[in-house]
Amino acid sequence: MIRNFDDLLNQAKSIERVTISVAAAEDEAVLKAIKYAVDLGFVKPILVGDKNKIDLIARNICLEGYEVVNCDSPEESVKKAVELVKTKKAKVLMKGLVNTSTYLRAILNKEDGLRTGRLLSLLAVYELPQYHKLLYCTDSGINVAPYLKQKKDIMTNALLSMSSMGIKNPKTAILTANEMVDPKVQSTMDAFELVKMVRGGEIPQCIAEGPIAFDVAFDEQAAKHKGIDSKIAGNVDLLVFPNIETGNALGKSWLRFNNAKWAGIVLGATNPIILGSRSDTAEIKVNSIALACLASQ
Repeated sequence: MIRNFDDLLNQAKSIERVTISVAAAEDEAVLKAIKYAVDLGFVKPILVGDKNKIDLIARNICLEGYEVVNCDSPEESVKKAVELVKTKKAKVLMKGLVNTSTYLRAILNKEDGLRTGRLLSLLAVYELPQYHKLLYCTDSGINVAPYLKQKKDIMTNALLSMSSMGIKNPKTAILTANEMVDPKVQSTMDAFELVKMVRGGEIPQCIAEGPIAFDVAFDEQAAKHKGIDSKIAGNVDLLVFPNIETGNALGKSWLRFNNAKWAGIVLGATNPIILGSRSDTAEIKVNSIALACLASQ
């Protein structure tokens, strides 16, 4: 069981170094995170972008053991970084100093990108002081109001990734407002169908329950009080949100009021993708790199 991000980093250190392709790598904050991952021993970086700028930053932060692929523009850098992943010269793709739309456009290119046919989705992972293990959550950052087929992709992305990390048969809560299937509340209908898909083998193996409310998912006594025989209450691994607002609000409330830590990766492509934000701390970046490296296994 991975209890916290220290455990996650230790697990990443136990695997063979993962080659990571960084698009438009001339970004000091990104390269500092890469250096930390290199020093911890789980990353081998290929830095794609302006060689002069990359080498200057690398010297200033004492980054060693990297390869540079020189490119003249962010667009060319992203295209080349994606190509390195597509041709299996790298296992993970990371965003550097490039616009998000340019980055995603290259990933989703029909001929040269990293499409699988599934939807892209965000897997956010939280370390909560009040919870006994890392909590995996999806999707709180990409898909606004997913319908049933899209939720199937989102769940599949998360479960395949967690399996790669060694988390087998995860306890999965498909979150709604209550446990009753109500035709007037689409999320309850979707949750019921998703559980059926798991049982029918259409979604990777997990212990899925839904529709399920937050209190029941995280409190065994609440489940008993409501007369619900739950196999996951109080011990959830994966939380599937009904929409982006729910995931966004919950995640930000944990960060604001619960001193939570988090990391995130984008799934649904052939390989794990680190999207990140310029506002992300070095800790978030390093934890996300470790998460992506484990998911790449």
